[in-house]
Amino acid sequence: MKSDLYTAIAQISAERGIPREAVLDAVEQALRTVYKKMSGSEDYVEVELEATTGAVTITGVKKVAEEVEDPTAEVSLADAREIDPDAYIGKEYRYPRPTPENFGRIAAQTAKQVILQRIRDFERETVYDEFSDRVGEVMNGIIQRADARAVIVDLGKAEAVMPSREQVPNERYRQGQRLKVYLLDVNKDPRGPQLIVSRTHGALIKRLFELEVPEIFSGAVEIMAIAREPGLRSKVAVAARQENVDPVGSCVGIRGVRIQNIVNELYGEKIDVIEYSPDTNQFIANALSPAKPISVTLNDDDKVARVIVPSDQMSLAIGKDGQNARLAYKLTGWRIDVKDPESLRDQDDEILRQARAALSDVPDSLMVQGRQPRLVRTDGLVSMRDKEFGPLPDDLIGMSVDVELIDNVLSVYYDRDIRARFDFSNGEQLALYEDATSSDD
Repeated sequence: MKSDLYTAIAQISAERGIPREAVLDAVEQALRTVYKKMSGSEDYVEVELEATTGAVTITGVKKVAEEVEDPTAEVSLADAREIDPDAYIGKEYRYPRPTPENFGRIAAQTAKQVILQRIRDFERETVYDEFSDRVGEVMNGIIQRADARAVIVDLGKAEAVMPSREQVPNERYRQGQRLKVYLLDVNKDPRGPQLIVSRTHGALIKRLFELEVPEIFSGAVEIMAIAREPGLRSKVAVAARQENVDPVGSCVGIRGVRIQNIVNELYGEKIDVIEYSPDTNQFIANALSPAKPISVTLNDDDKVARVIVPSDQMSLAIGKDGQNARLAYKLTGWRIDVKDPESLRDQDDEILRQARAALSDVPDSLMVQGRQPRLVRTDGLVSMRDKEFGPLPDDLIGMSVDVELIDNVLSVYYDRDIRARFDFSNGEQLALYEDATSSDD
């Protein structure tokens, strides 16, 4: 018949997920501590517990020595041979020790805290060993608590902390919310291992692509670089490692289902997937997608790329608040100077001559087609084809406006509203709207 102690050990093992041998070892160490306190002896002893019956065996252990210097750990050869005739110098001498009265009852009471502490230590070591090998992985978690300082995420066997610096600014976290997090680090701490997770790390996107795109997981497609502004937009450069594989198409998926799954996991963050090229010029041109540059000229000394784009694509190339050009810089490592064809007029350096040569096949209609962004200077003027127009209203100073030239009339727009009109030939300011009335005198 199994003892109550055996049942208790089995229950602790099952509830805490700890091997039964580890629980038994913790109990034996606790009993050893209790025995030393009850016996008042400093001698080294071993306590063996038979879990099935609950029987306790206490054995003293000493080393046989020619001269005894430490009575708690050594015994003379003569004394040892009284019990073990085969004893010799250096042999381990084991002898039975009596069990104190009421040892079982007192041991159970005294050892409880020691056992619990040992179990907690084992759990911490187990958690650290498990998660330290998983740093760099994406994990599913449930938010337990969220406040201004940190978000606590339940990862199943352990809780992780997501500090404010690792949180996406425009994401809102609530209790019970399920989300994927990137395991950034595991630190040892006296109170237990501390797991740090992130939602802003660029590697989170890489891991999500590996989970969603089989070609990346298998190695047929490789992610070469990632640039990210968490919660807003990311650019991912991919390259094929096998023939007849479309790297961009593999990541996007049929009807965009693969990329959409990743976007949904990132709560709407836009992702541009571009094809990597070993040719720096082509890579920079691809990085400015969705704009389609006409030419890219590199300055290796300053690591600056001068990019010429059609006038109607300036807004696409620069992006809102410069975001597209900024991400292209992070992706390629080259500072990018975006120019439109109008900026090439009356300039004669070698780089611009090369750019103008690349523009030789571009129709004139494309050079000035559509609305083009312009910055309003501090004096309220905007420039167009080396001419200045203005002044514009004070609220537009320092703002980016759009200008459009049609039939010798230059119109200035801000937030899609027309704010000024000028005669392009003489710079005279015109009425915002043409007078539609006519006289029948």
